[in-house]
Amino acid sequence: MITLKNFKIIALLEGISYLLLLGIGTPLKHFTGNDIIVRTLGMPHGLLFVTYVLFAFLLKSEQKWTTKEFAIILVCSILPFGTFYADKKYLQTK
Repeated sequence: MITLKNFKIIALLEGISYLLLLGIGTPLKHFTGNDIIVRTLGMPHGLLFVTYVLFAFLLKSEQKWTTKEFAIILVCSILPFGTFYADKKYLQTK
């Protein structure tokens, strides 16, 4: 069963993995040629991203998100720190 609590956990993990990739993995790869972080976190981040989007679609009607709220929640998945914003603004129990 998909719950808001599960979605919040996925949002947190997706946000952390994205920041690690962008803030540490990508610079390390481009400046030193060491791609260990990108290779290690790439697949888990991808799975978390897909899960985030899937959970958002599955929870849309249950949470009664407007089209605008839903669009913002989806856009937050591609912005650095976006999932943290979505959690604070849209993923609180009503």
